[in-house]
Amino acid sequence: MDQAHERTAQPIKMKSIFLLILCFYATLNANERPNILWLSSEDINAHFGCYGDPNAITPHLDQLAKEGVRYTNAFTAAGVCAPCRSTIITGMYQTTIGTMHMRSSAILPDSIKPFPVYLRKSGYYCSNNSKTDYQFRAPNDTWDANNSRAHWKNSKDKKSPFFSVFNFTGCHESGIAGVSKYESVTKRLSLSERQDPSKLKTLPPYYPDTPRVREDWKRNYELITAMDAWVGEHITALKEAGLYENTIIVYWSDHGVGLPRAKRWLYDSGTRIPLIVRIPEKYRTPGQGKPGTVDDQLISSLDFGNTTLNLAGLPAPPITQGRAFLGKNLTPPRDYIYGARDRMDERYDIIRSVRDKRYRYIRNYEPLKPYFQYMNTPEKGATMKELRRVAATEKMPAAMKLFMAKRKPVEEFYDLENDPHEIKNLAKDPAHQLILKRFRKVHQKWSTETRDLGLIPEPEIVIREKKAGSRYDILAKTDDKTLLERLGRMALLASDGEKSLPELIKGLDDKDSGVRYWAAIGIGNTGELSKKAKNACLKILAEESSTVVRVATARALLRMKVEEERALLELSKSLESPEEWSRLHAAIALDEAEEQARPALPSLQKALTKQPNKYIVRVANKAVNDLLKTNNTVK
Repeated sequence: MDQAHERTAQPIKMKSIFLLILCFYATLNANERPNILWLSSEDINAHFGCYGDPNAITPHLDQLAKEGVRYTNAFTAAGVCAPCRSTIITGMYQTTIGTMHMRSSAILPDSIKPFPVYLRKSGYYCSNNSKTDYQFRAPNDTWDANNSRAHWKNSKDKKSPFFSVFNFTGCHESGIAGVSKYESVTKRLSLSERQDPSKLKTLPPYYPDTPRVREDWKRNYELITAMDAWVGEHITALKEAGLYENTIIVYWSDHGVGLPRAKRWLYDSGTRIPLIVRIPEKYRTPGQGKPGTVDDQLISSLDFGNTTLNLAGLPAPPITQGRAFLGKNLTPPRDYIYGARDRMDERYDIIRSVRDKRYRYIRNYEPLKPYFQYMNTPEKGATMKELRRVAATEKMPAAMKLFMAKRKPVEEFYDLENDPHEIKNLAKDPAHQLILKRFRKVHQKWSTETRDLGLIPEPEIVIREKKAGSRYDILAKTDDKTLLERLGRMALLASDGEKSLPELIKGLDDKDSGVRYWAAIGIGNTGELSKKAKNACLKILAEESSTVVRVATARALLRMKVEEERALLELSKSLESPEEWSRLHAAIALDEAEEQARPALPSLQKALTKQPNKYIVRVANKAVNDLLKTNNTVK
């Protein structure tokens, strides 16, 4: 475990020293501290010329890399924007502070604040233009200006240094999927800056090589070229203001490509990002920032805030889990990068990842779910539609066939040096068992030490947050000292098969509902082989107070193919629960039950009326449509 990964709150004395340092820097001359400019974009990998991409047209970023440092092992903590942005602004894992579910709203404790708060206290003018998407309500003192007009030029005190963020939204997946947005973003491109889709050389092997897929890939490149011009405009503005040599420029992307099997996923396609930093000579620490440098150290976007504070001469709050990779006071380098996938819009899929410079380990906590669960947003895209179309013909490329499977392996292990697209799963390869075992232990240690909230079902998180005061404090201040160990173990056992059935049944009696939830999920995963658990499951339905545990238990009975009427009654009842995320769990269980869910069709139809949660509507609507189609086919 990297030393920087898990730091707990320090004594009050340390906090006092931290605040004194902030006050001290507020009195320094502005010339002694750099301006810091962040230029961020969305939904792209490093498809730049400076990263060796033969298709790329990115002259401004290529020049920035010549004048600065290009990082080749930079990653995000998730494959989707909002969870990632919550980690960037706080320096905390989304699974530690409870911002891991896409489109949720967490409460943070007073001890965790967006890092610009500390820059402002030290005298920096801080502006953000204008995306936040943090999944929590940022304190009012986070920014001096936070809107579409926010700019370092607007600082009234020209002697104060600035930290200014600009976000380019044109590369978002909607720019690929939507013709009008794509045309709007790329309207200034010249003919020489356009791409010929038939000549693109880098189409991933897990996509079918068809004109529609190539069109999306072409759009991805052209959106990046438009973004590159935007970077050039910001650089020009600094030069015209005479601030280019007084400003550290940091360019990054929030996660990987906005296409299937990239965005939302934990592979390199979804989490590896471009990162370029230019440091003017007078602000360089010896050994850092040399023009044209290529740096292969492991960087997480979790580290961006701590590094920015360090470049400003400020200490990072002791509670943060990020590290400083630039500046005078470096914290220990990373041995591993960690990633997490949780709820993506209307679908849950708990996945965790560990990566070093060569290997990636993936733990699928819900392997019975397919790689490509039906989700409303990605299904609208041309590439996803093409994946569905080609899959129906069964004439799929070999790599595509792997990821169109109806279920996932429990573990995935890839050698990125020899398999950059992460296609050949080495998890069962005898030659890799020792190193696989090491990665497995590293993952489990990280999950425990960072207090992985994603292992608690979302409805329970919402309930416990009200009692604890914040999501972070649910596990940070629990009196149940063995909860993390029990929770982690039961979540692992849930996909361990029939051999773990006795322990799973025992888990239904655990004092914590989160542990009981995973016990029920595991029993359901074992299917008809777990019929001996029937009585224990019926007892849960009769006595359990947690709605989501009852939902998981009803799912288990359906998968056992016993007491199906009782199980469907429970799921139908749960569709009317006051707990919105329990309603979503119930809708998903019925959708996954397919024809078994037919008696619950009226309940699913009713769930579509006066339903405030759009994700429940999406799942229930799909389940209803599937059942009606099946019924029509029978007729």
